[in-house]
Amino acid sequence: MADVKKVVLAYSGGLDTSVILKWLQDTYNCEVVTFTADLGQGEEVEPARAKAQALGVKEIFIDDLREEFVRDFVFPMFRANTVYEGEYLLGTSIARPLIAKRLIEIANATGADAISHGATGKGNDQVRFELGAYALKPGVKVIAPWREWDLLSREKLMDYAAKHEIPIERHGKKKSPYSMDANLLHISYEGGVLEDTWTEHEEDMWRWTKSPEMAPDVPTYIELTYRNGDIVAIDGVEMTPAQVLTQLNKVGGENGIGRLDIVENRYVGMKSRGCYETPGGTIMLKAHRAIESITLDREVAHLKDELMPKYASLIYNGYWWSPERLMLQQMIDASQVNVNGVVRLKLYKGNVIIVGRKSDDSLFDANISTFEDDAGAYNQSDAAGFIKLNALRMRIAANKGRNTLV
Repeated sequence: MADVKKVVLAYSGGLDTSVILKWLQDTYNCEVVTFTADLGQGEEVEPARAKAQALGVKEIFIDDLREEFVRDFVFPMFRANTVYEGEYLLGTSIARPLIAKRLIEIANATGADAISHGATGKGNDQVRFELGAYALKPGVKVIAPWREWDLLSREKLMDYAAKHEIPIERHGKKKSPYSMDANLLHISYEGGVLEDTWTEHEEDMWRWTKSPEMAPDVPTYIELTYRNGDIVAIDGVEMTPAQVLTQLNKVGGENGIGRLDIVENRYVGMKSRGCYETPGGTIMLKAHRAIESITLDREVAHLKDELMPKYASLIYNGYWWSPERLMLQQMIDASQVNVNGVVRLKLYKGNVIIVGRKSDDSLFDANISTFEDDAGAYNQSDAAGFIKLNALRMRIAANKGRNTLV
């Protein structure tokens, strides 16, 4: 502990990280630098400054990272059509490498020799934060209080806060029974009644989306313009990456889009039930696959689909800064050079429906694929030899009696 003189703490200003701040000061007898990130979580981050000052913190960083988050992390991930275990759009996972990056940048700028976070020893986030930190600064010391202290319940945290006169806001309203995490891509819910996998999630849990039953009875049409695989405009209006995702969250939420209730496999080995709201991301995934359907070569598209589960696991497990993820990203980005054009969607009661797609780089040729007279653009008799050649190995096996059903 004597080795630690200054620590950069990922600080939200809530109960956990406020207790951690004081605990670090007392346990390590060190200076604490706080870092609070605005990732579009929908809550004010500036109050964290006054809370940190009240605990004697002199170096306080409060950063608006919304544009960097969407531009450099969310958009690259969606170029790969990334989904973990078939459903999860990785809203929490993709935010962690950015936080780790900023922690290390601040540590370098302030001369800190350690970083600290509030992730517990049961979850994935500890892995994501620390793998990122070690990848970017191999010699950094990481302090994870939940793996060191005995304050393993909310009651103990509250008692510690009261004993040390740590200011904790009390809102006068019932605290959410869920463990929640939010950023511009999603909001997640864990704990409470969700720990019983047979119990239906509660309707009043959701914050961003209307229920599909209560969504408008008239569909909403939108058009998304793509350039090199990224959305650059909505309904013809050019927007920054963060503006794009903000607008899609709004229109998606109004139409009941993006709710998810899953049981996922954590990297640390346990199964966990989580509910997620990802309205904008749900629209982005569907639309991106639509524009790729007319602009990507068949084998390129299929290879991307084969690689995607590996890419998703790398992000989920915390390997964003690994050489293998960086290699995959270069290949994915190369595939997006011609992913340009416009996708038209209909949003209706929880559904994202593709109704049109067009591109100057489209590989779709109506003259070839038509069911009408193609004027010789495609010689149908060529298919006979194609089929026979592809059947050759099966015909040989059948002649040897190897294709029997028994």
